[in-house]
Amino acid sequence: MTTLFVRSGREIPVLGFHPWVFSGALEKVPEGLSSGDPVTLATAGGQFLARGYFNSYSQIAVRIWSWDPEEEVDGEFFVRRVKNALAFRQSLFGPETDAYRLVNAESDLLPGLVVDRYAGVLVVQFHTQGILRHREAILAALSKVVRPTGIWERSESASRKVEGLESKTGLVSGEVPDRVAIRENGLSFLVDVMGGQKTGFFLDQRENRQAIMHHARGGRVLNAFSYTGAFGVYALAGGAAHVVNVDSSAPALALARENAEANGFSPEQSSFVDMDVKKYLASSPGTFDLIILDPPAFIKDRKKKRDGLMGYRRVNEAALSLLSPGGVLVTCSCSGHLSEPEFRHVVMEAAARARRPLQLLKSTTHAPDHLELLPFTEGSYLKALFLRAL
Repeated sequence: MTTLFVRSGREIPVLGFHPWVFSGALEKVPEGLSSGDPVTLATAGGQFLARGYFNSYSQIAVRIWSWDPEEEVDGEFFVRRVKNALAFRQSLFGPETDAYRLVNAESDLLPGLVVDRYAGVLVVQFHTQGILRHREAILAALSKVVRPTGIWERSESASRKVEGLESKTGLVSGEVPDRVAIRENGLSFLVDVMGGQKTGFFLDQRENRQAIMHHARGGRVLNAFSYTGAFGVYALAGGAAHVVNVDSSAPALALARENAEANGFSPEQSSFVDMDVKKYLASSPGTFDLIILDPPAFIKDRKKKRDGLMGYRRVNEAALSLLSPGGVLVTCSCSGHLSEPEFRHVVMEAAARARRPLQLLKSTTHAPDHLELLPFTEGSYLKALFLRAL
């Protein structure tokens, strides 16, 4: 195993349990290392720091998965990691919720690996060369610890392209139905794990969905960028008079309709509009008491941040023009390149342009099963603002 020495004064993040080491922090990276090769990190004086795998010759050079000099990366290593991850998630949820993020990459000390659980089905994503090297051991550990009815792979991230890996999807083991039935906070949903966005369902919004119920009672609700209608179902469960779901994907809206019906709500309680959200906001004749904006990431590249900020400003300004006095706007951003203060500022700009003073009810992030290591701010991405319009 190659030992890489961390420059004097640059070892503090490693000692503080940050899971990445950047190339500039290393004294030297020897030629011949390949992505995924195991490495040991040591201080300039030779003292052990951590173990991980070599990631690349630029930017993130090493991803760490252990600070224990005695811990070997073998089959039992992955069994321990999965057991720890599962035990924590089981402590969070009762029988009313059977879908959650089981493994959250670096923050579960398995950098590059994401595993989502949908009832008896696991959806796995291998994002890096380093984690892919241990694919079979990881799958064996998941099968042993979780005992799923089926495992489906959705390794399609942009990071794979950077590392020269092709996208890989398909059945790994067992049986996976076209749509998986799950329970979340006692509500029922159908999930397309094979072709849906991400791994099929936005599990990170669970607590935010539950929180909007209090603001939905008796009101007219707009669920913009609705996808398969989860926010809309929660609004109805909270007593909304009517929910309008808007999305540009007809298949997603079809599933949204099924999800509403699966929870016992009548067709008259919801509308499903197949339209670009921006066009809908510009043409909608009515007002709403609660508006939910949960768009895809408008900033996927730092180079396009300015355009993304303009996109957030415009969509929030348009939504505010449709919000009734005293109404609530729940606006979200999943752009990792946008900080919470920056997001709050761009929404403030939108409010100024719409001439709508806003009161901040609360600011939230992703659900607790999407946990993150304290120093790993790079793992924080979801921002949600609950705002009351005056």
